[in-house]
Amino acid sequence: MLPMEAIELDAFRRHYEGHTFWCGMLLGGCGGQLTTKLYTDKVCHFAHYADPDGLPHACGRHARGVNSADHLYVKSAAAAWLDASGEDAHFDYARPDGAPLGSVVDVRWSRGALRVHLDHAVPPDWDTGLEPVLAQTVPVDRDTLIRRWYVHRIRLDSDGTARRVRIGTEAFARDTEWFALDDCQMTERGLSTPAVERIIRSRTTAPPSRWPATKPRKQPDADTRAQVLLRQLADARNVGAVVVVARVCNDIDDLSGASAATQAELDDAVSYARLWLLRQAGVRRQLFERLDRAVAEAHVKKARALLTRVNATSAHERTDDENRIAGDAASLIAAHTRAAREAAEAQRDTQRTTDWAARVAADTVRQVLHDLRYRGRRHMSKATLHSHAQNLAENAAKAGKHLAASHRREVEGWVRRSDNARKGAVPAAPVHPTNQNTAPSKPDTAPSAAATKPAAHTVPVWVWKDHYGVLRAADHQTRPEATVRHIPLPQDAGPLQRLYGNLTRMITERQNASGPVHSNRGTLTVRLWETPEGHLTASLTRRKGATIAPLTLPAELAPLRELHAKVVAQMEARGIPRQPWTNNKR
Repeated sequence: MLPMEAIELDAFRRHYEGHTFWCGMLLGGCGGQLTTKLYTDKVCHFAHYADPDGLPHACGRHARGVNSADHLYVKSAAAAWLDASGEDAHFDYARPDGAPLGSVVDVRWSRGALRVHLDHAVPPDWDTGLEPVLAQTVPVDRDTLIRRWYVHRIRLDSDGTARRVRIGTEAFARDTEWFALDDCQMTERGLSTPAVERIIRSRTTAPPSRWPATKPRKQPDADTRAQVLLRQLADARNVGAVVVVARVCNDIDDLSGASAATQAELDDAVSYARLWLLRQAGVRRQLFERLDRAVAEAHVKKARALLTRVNATSAHERTDDENRIAGDAASLIAAHTRAAREAAEAQRDTQRTTDWAARVAADTVRQVLHDLRYRGRRHMSKATLHSHAQNLAENAAKAGKHLAASHRREVEGWVRRSDNARKGAVPAAPVHPTNQNTAPSKPDTAPSAAATKPAAHTVPVWVWKDHYGVLRAADHQTRPEATVRHIPLPQDAGPLQRLYGNLTRMITERQNASGPVHSNRGTLTVRLWETPEGHLTASLTRRKGATIAPLTLPAELAPLRELHAKVVAQMEARGIPRQPWTNNKR
């Protein structure tokens, strides 16, 4: 969390110097890079960088309160708590029925599973394998508290710039008691707190006697006790409690002192009850036979239902064969549950791997876009531009939901720019008419035969970009990717006179040379730039932002004389006097 005071933000910036901050996808954000905003008249906060096109940045995150990241704090605290116990936990920000991200956090490990409800968007389900832990805003009805004895609550308290998890236990007619996460533990019953232990002891311990020790309790007469036993016997038969029916029958046999009418009623009830027990023995035998067939057929759903019924009605005085059948059923169900859990974990791992690859692809797209913004198009060849565009397109397709719409639009723009640069024709340099005083500052970018056929007063130049994006030029084809440009000769007096003098000197040196010609003394200053369509072009005229490259004039005599004739013709057409070159060594 970013500190809200200016003096604290200064310390925060020094502490995290060199780090970058990003709009969290798990907070409903766009994944874009953030910067810190320092204010003295209002609260300091994070802010998005502006889009390259100058438009306001669009981010889908709406919740910005201190509790909007509680699901991340819950995961962090639960991971540390379980790691201290040697458990490897798996977390999932579940969204059942399209619930908002962060409403529910599922925590699973080898010996248990929890579903943490941080708001009331998803109602708790008490019949799944995930034990609910409810926020304070999630309601629980009175019957649920009575039936379950207790429910767990969770709250997060602010502690500086962090959030601390507290676990509470709520029971019927009891106040909620709160504990630190370190005071809790996982038992066979699930999540347990010190309050849970007290509640269970109060339910399993016999209540103290309501009568003083000095006052003896009055025993009811035999007829009254007989009526109680008859009600117990009827209730036990209604619910199918075989053990209770047998015990009550034995209690009736032991009862003495009842009246004749009551005793006759007791005898009839016991007779019917013993017949009922015989029929229940047959039902029990059939129940185990059906369970044995379900195990043999590997019918897990039927075996689970029959085993639940067997454990509820026939858990007493089992034979060795009955214990074997129940054990086989339990093993079948456990194996199926384990296989289902492993399959679910494998699916989660696959989804996690896919999600991780998508996040890496989104980070790659953002990094490449950041580099392209500051690098600029002017220092990039068409091959380099195509490579970046292809890389952006591939990673944008892998990023999926982790890439913001603004970044996708920017990727599409670079792809279109690359396509235009590859499909467009090479621009040709214009032919300067002799009846004009100045040359145009921009060449014609339309395709024409001038791209391959030299004009009347031009110099052929081969232009390319190196792997650093720097423009290069030569007077002959030295690289396969180089593009020929026919550079117009200057029409103003100064450059023509200097060029005429250089050509005259080079021809004289070439004719009289007994050694190497000093061709480095005869050069043309070529200015190179890139058009908005991505084409390279060059000229001898000045242009703002152009890259200057000195081009050595050819040292061969025939091309020099040919170029010399072009220069002389242009000077005569303009009426520019020649300045003969003189050798200072003579």
